[in-house]
Amino acid sequence: MGKLLLKNMSFYGYHGVSEAEKVVGTRFEVDVEIEYNTQKPAKSGKLSDTFNYENIYKMVDGFITIHKFHLMESLTEGLADLLWESVKADNLTVRVRKTSPPFPGHIDSVELEVKRETK
Repeated sequence: MGKLLLKNMSFYGYHGVSEAEKVVGTRFEVDVEIEYNTQKPAKSGKLSDTFNYENIYKMVDGFITIHKFHLMESLTEGLADLLWESVKADNLTVRVRKTSPPFPGHIDSVELEVKRETK
C-alpha cells in the first residue's frame, strides 16, 4: 500500500459567505492524498496502472475555478466526491485551505479536511 500526495496546489476562487469573497475572490490551497496498491505500477512501469497526477491537478483546478460555493464544506465535500468517483482509490483525503480569510485578526488559513474510505 502506498500514498500519492499532491500538496499545496494553489488556485484562485470565488467561494465564501461575504460579498468580497464572491466578487474579489481569494487564494485556495488544496492537498490530495490517494492511498492505493503501488505494487502493480511499480512492476509494470506503466502510467495506465497508476494515477496521472497532472489529470488530478486539472480536475481540482476546474472544480475550484469554475464553481462557486457559499461554504467550505460544500467546496471540500464536492471536490472529494468528484475525485473519489474519478480515481477509484482505496482511501482518499482532501484538504482545502482558504488563505487570508476575511475577518479581523491574523490567521494564515482556515482548513477543512474530508476523507473517503472503502468499506
